[in-house]
Amino acid sequence: MKQFSVFLPAKVGAMLDIVKLLSTHQTHVVALSLSESTDSAIARIICSDPQRVEKLFRENNVAFGVSQVVVVEMRKVATQLVKLLAAVVMGEINVHFAYPLLIRPRGFSAIDLHIDDTVCASSVLGGEGFKLLGQNVI
Repeated sequence: MKQFSVFLPAKVGAMLDIVKLLSTHQTHVVALSLSESTDSAIARIICSDPQRVEKLFRENNVAFGVSQVVVVEMRKVATQLVKLLAAVVMGEINVHFAYPLLIRPRGFSAIDLHIDDTVCASSVLGGEGFKLLGQNVI
């Protein structure tokens, strides 16, 4: 899945402006993580329609970057989180950050993992029985 990293200036309502822009074009934020510094913030978001988002950001001069992430379905979070992290360690895969989805695709929790190697992680996690979610699910 595509994750957008959006530069937000340190002003009240900056995140609201981004969400409103997307919402007015029938595109929804399905996962969100914010990292703040003194004079700015980075919003990491996964959206329902990444192609539209990329176009909207370019048309509206929104500073952003795009990266690939792995989204893993979590049927039993309490027990599966340990198994997921153990699989990542066994595969020697670096997790840079993780955050949950705001929606429950297929009725279950899901977690977004930003990692070094999405192909390797997909293989390792799939081999351990985890269900990886694609853009079509959200």
